[in-house]
Amino acid sequence: MIYDDDLKSCAELVQKGDPDRFLATMAAPAKARAVLFPLYAMNVEVSRAPWVTQEPMIAEMRLQWWRDVAEEIAKGGAVRRHQVATPLAREISVHLAESLDEYVAVRRWDIYKDPFEDVAHFENYIDQSAGTLMLVAAQSLGPADEEVVRDFGYASGVASWLRAIPELESRGRIPLVDGTTTGVQALAQQALERLNAAQARRNLVSKDAAPALLTGWQTRAVLKQAIAQPERVAAGALGQSEFRRRTRLMWGAATGYW
Repeated sequence: MIYDDDLKSCAELVQKGDPDRFLATMAAPAKARAVLFPLYAMNVEVSRAPWVTQEPMIAEMRLQWWRDVAEEIAKGGAVRRHQVATPLAREISVHLAESLDEYVAVRRWDIYKDPFEDVAHFENYIDQSAGTLMLVAAQSLGPADEEVVRDFGYASGVASWLRAIPELESRGRIPLVDGTTTGVQALAQQALERLNAAQARRNLVSKDAAPALLTGWQTRAVLKQAIAQPERVAAGALGQSEFRRRTRLMWGAATGYW
């Protein structure tokens, strides 16, 4: 497949800003990469928007810019020229673009230092950020059951969130409703149960859509570590060796087993 300059820019942005998603996308078929790279490049831009400025209003404006892009795509008309927005509009359907608005809107939590109100607030944040991103990615590639993808996306999102805890705390955020070791274990256990539920129904995600779920290839290992050794969360010590990471990804890509 020949990449145009926009698609190359998207791939480079993901490689620099989200190395794990870059590896997972490179393990996907070439046709899928053309869909996934613009979406994941948008994710990089949205994810870093609240952190590149100390001014909440400017951060709000950056997120609103992407909400406007999602609205333009959803309306099916002209979309502003941009190295990410342009290829994104080419690959994302009108229906799925509507889902991107909630995905961007929920990231407003990142701008401020208020804690999550309760468990439901936290779960909604993970579901509408990680879950919605995975859903749009999967359904842009092929048929995929929403509940299955959201279960898998939630589990993957929690695993990534637990790995990010030290960085979030260093930036003055309160990332967990219950940050005790017991609370961490309970959260990881709940996410693991949703992971198991999704994998038990993997037949509801088509072969074409499956590459979108490769981004969660480390999920099970990270959640099991958090359950067995919750102290690793605060220490920033979750994760596998480079050899195990890459071997698991290659196996998942080769077998389609996510």
